[in-house]
Amino acid sequence: MTERNTLLRSTHDLGLAAWFGGSLMGAVGLNGAAESEGVTDVGTTRIASAGWAKWAPLGAMAAGANLIGGTGLLAANRRRVVGQKGVAASTVAKTVLTGAALAATAYTRVLGKKVDLATSEKEEDQELADEAPLDYESAQKQLALMQWAVPALTAGLVILNALHGEQQRPSQQVKGARKLASIVR
Repeated sequence: MTERNTLLRSTHDLGLAAWFGGSLMGAVGLNGAAESEGVTDVGTTRIASAGWAKWAPLGAMAAGANLIGGTGLLAANRRRVVGQKGVAASTVAKTVLTGAALAATAYTRVLGKKVDLATSEKEEDQELADEAPLDYESAQKQLALMQWAVPALTAGLVILNALHGEQQRPSQQVKGARKLASIVR
């Protein structure tokens, strides 16, 4: 590959780095700090919710940057995806995993917002929470699991990103093209 896609690759990689790192830091650091500093379960939840709410816009931007960069890279590398053995399969896997990470991120945010509303002292939040009753303990358990699912899924994306980098080595491109040529004959 002689063409450079530095802006697309940077957008993709920085977005993924922030998405993975932010979700991992939140699951470990923010939730851990909230557990250490919260006097009650509700206090712990409110501390964690406040931190996650501050992160949410940046997390969305990070996921969006990853998607924009990834879509651009896919368009720029479309011939290699089709023509080099193994690249289409890893691209499909990465696409599926990205969808799962996006779904997990969105679901985590929905659960977090519900838990936040259920523990809020603001009257308007309590009214919203009353409109959509919530099993608080069940939502907390789901949220705890989902907050670990996002860094796990995005870690998988980092691994597939590394695989794509390896597949772009000239020796791998030549080997993949030779295998494709032998199949076409």
